[in-house]
Amino acid sequence: MSWLERSDEALLEAWRGGQLAAFDALYARHEGPLYGFIRRQLDGDADAEDVLHQTFLGVLHEAKKRDVSRVRALLYEVARNACLNRLRSKRRGEAALEVERRSDVEGVASPELQLTVKQTALELQAALARLPSALSEVYSLRAAGLSYDEVAKVLEVPVGTVKSRLHEVVSRLREEMSR
Repeated sequence: MSWLERSDEALLEAWRGGQLAAFDALYARHEGPLYGFIRRQLDGDADAEDVLHQTFLGVLHEAKKRDVSRVRALLYEVARNACLNRLRSKRRGEAALEVERRSDVEGVASPELQLTVKQTALELQAALARLPSALSEVYSLRAAGLSYDEVAKVLEVPVGTVKSRLHEVVSRLREEMSR
């Protein structure tokens, strides 16, 4: 069986057993989605790659200390904490965080439609930035593809809380975007 056919948990166990290629497969599997999550958490990609590497190192460290039953949830838990730490340190060193506003619009027919799509994306991004951190975290984790159970584990809250926060996110965004 190739490395890519194995579960995350099997890859982590193989790595613990000294098979470094197993970690490479785990990294390759989660690098893209995790990088996207980290980038959204950090409002741009300036530090996202560093945090991505810190995340994988943190997972390796955690895997040595404790039994890991859900590797994907652990990855996002460690990434979330690394992002929070990075943002806290930036806030101490800077007067305010710069928000990078980019919207990549491809395949749109007319310049008017491109502008409309770009403006809508910026409005949505601004609306997301105005959400309380408890709500924006839930949104970011779900947007990264985590299940309700995985989001609950990362945030250390019940699944019902995750669902109610997502409902609140949708309600607030709907209200803001209708203006």
